Amino acid sequence: MAAQQSPATSKAGDDPARSEDRWSLVLAAGLISFVAMLDMNVVNLALTDIADALDVSSTTAQWAVLGYQLPLVALLLPAGRWLDQVGIRSALLFSLGGFALCSALAAAAPWASWLIAARLAQGAFGAVLFVLMPVLAATAVRPELRGRAMSVPATLGPLGAVLGPVIGGLLLDHVGWRAIFLVKLPICLAAWLITRRDAPLGGRLRLPDRSTLGDAALIGSAVAAVLLGLTLAPEAPLWLLLLLPAVPLTLFWLRRPGGKPVAAVMRASGTAAVNGSVLALAAGFAANHYLLAQYLRRDDGVSATGTAVTMLAFPLGMVVAGRFGGRLADRWGARPTALTGAAVTAFGLLLLVPVDTGWSSADIAWRLAVAGIGMGLNGGPVQALVMTSAPREQMATAGSAVQLARSLGFALGPALGTAATLYGTTEVAGIHAGLLLAGLLTALAVVLLTLHHRAAGATGGDSTTSTNRTIRSRV
Repeated sequence: MAAQQSPATSKAGDDPARSEDRWSLVLAAGLISFVAMLDMNVVNLALTDIADALDVSSTTAQWAVLGYQLPLVALLLPAGRWLDQVGIRSALLFSLGGFALCSALAAAAPWASWLIAARLAQGAFGAVLFVLMPVLAATAVRPELRGRAMSVPATLGPLGAVLGPVIGGLLLDHVGWRAIFLVKLPICLAAWLITRRDAPLGGRLRLPDRSTLGDAALIGSAVAAVLLGLTLAPEAPLWLLLLLPAVPLTLFWLRRPGGKPVAAVMRASGTAAVNGSVLALAAGFAANHYLLAQYLRRDDGVSATGTAVTMLAFPLGMVVAGRFGGRLADRWGARPTALTGAAVTAFGLLLLVPVDTGWSSADIAWRLAVAGIGMGLNGGPVQALVMTSAPREQMATAGSAVQLARSLGFALGPALGTAATLYGTTEVAGIHAGLLLAGLLTALAVVLLTLHHRAAGATGGDSTTSTNRTIRSRV
């Protein structure tokens, strides 16, 4: 049977002959998730400092962020296809080393072009790490423990996203902008050492096939068109026309060799609605987090420290609930746990829609904590649902699809929230409109998971449980 498995799955801990679960690799997946999401948010605060230090415009400095995000999103799906053909250990050590090296190069940048080049390369390595996270966690333990394992990176990733501005602010105030790139190095080193020590040997790297570059160009163009259109729309609504090319570009990619396996995996596993729910929930969370922080600083006059403390209620709720989300998924099923988490998140975010200056920090914090509890319950189980439903030889492809959905949600959320503020007659009314959109997006995630639940029920119940039984029977 081992000869029939792909290198990515057969060498990563899902071997039937293995008698112990490798929780150290689950921890490594969590550390990678934390540092990858931290990187997406910690640099935002430093753009003004970077522009001043390197003597460039704010538009040029913004490429310190875009230079990372665009290749990351563009390469997620091609990276998944490539990782199904290589060994996880080799790919992980190579990508972690490259990611850390690019962080060091960015910190040492003497001019803007150096920094942007380092960030572009880091985004490429980041794409591989994003895909490897769920694969590493899912294959490190037995199938019946995957809900618990998947909750670790699914909780630590958003935690890194939320803590990014807090960590960035402290470093900028006391050390300087170069430190925001260096702070990730110890975490990368820890994950690299764990992988080198505990990941099973086997599997080698190989060059991607030629079609990968074409796939990356198509996906990158589609994503760039959407992001630019939504980002520039507040200045001139005509920029929304940039969204139109994204549709034919995506359809063309789906007809190519790189797109067909992704579509086939989602058809075989029936997880298209689940990936949609991941995108909607991430977009709603990101929009709410962005707008609420803007409101507290600008309209409610809360200090930066006070804003950070208030916003920490969300990750605290998420971390607490994340510890139980995986256990509940392993016991009661991934789908009902994920659905409950999405519903609780939507409830908490909708409670924040009427925020006004009469609310205290505690009024905002407890609502954020409710939403955070929902995200903690949802994150691991929904990812376990996708990974366990996928064919074993295509886990990396399935992981790349769910990571693309989550990354797109995080990237699109602030842009969607900002666009929604245009419909308010006043500045505060605009914030309310944006927060309402954020709540509705999370409600859409509930609807999508419900539709998937009904479809699965018609075919005989929780696909996670049935797939686990299938795997155990093959073993």
